[in-house]
Amino acid sequence: MPVATVLDEPAARVLRRFRQVFNAVKTHFQQVERQVGVGGAQVWALSVIQSRPGIGVNELAQALDIRQSTASNLVRALVDRGLVATTRAERDRRAVELRLLAPGAEVLAQSPGPFSGVLPVALAQLDEATLARMEADLTRLIGLLDADEASAGLPLASM
Repeated sequence: MPVATVLDEPAARVLRRFRQVFNAVKTHFQQVERQVGVGGAQVWALSVIQSRPGIGVNELAQALDIRQSTASNLVRALVDRGLVATTRAERDRRAVELRLLAPGAEVLAQSPGPFSGVLPVALAQLDEATLARMEADLTRLIGLLDADEASAGLPLASM
C-alpha cells in the first residue's frame, strides 16, 4: 500500500492555487453549458466559425489550438445539432467550409463570455516575462509528471 504524501507548506500552497485555477475554469464551462446547453469548447468553435465564415476544419483546429481530429469531432457535433453547416470548398472539393446557422448564432447570443474560456483570456493579459517563466516552470512540472504530450491538444472544456 502506497504511503500518503504530506505536502510541505510551499507545495500545499501551490496545489491550492492549481485547484483555484481548475475550479475557475470548470465553473465557467459549467455555467456556459447550463445556460445554453452546449459545451464550452463547442461555444468557442461557434465563435470562431462566426468570425471566420468559410473556415475549414484544419484552420479551426489551429484557431482553437487543438488536434485536427478533435476539431472534426467538434464540428460533427455542431452539424448534428443544426448549429453549423458544411459545404464543399469551390477550389478543393475534398475540403469543407463551415458556416454558422441561425441556431448557432442564437447559442452565441445567449452564451456568457468569454467564448474561449476564462483561462486563455487571463493568460493573454499576462506580460511576456511572466508567461515565459510560467512556461518554463510548467514544462518542468510536466516532466516530473511524465504527462502525455497528446493531452496538450485537448480542450480544457472536455476534461
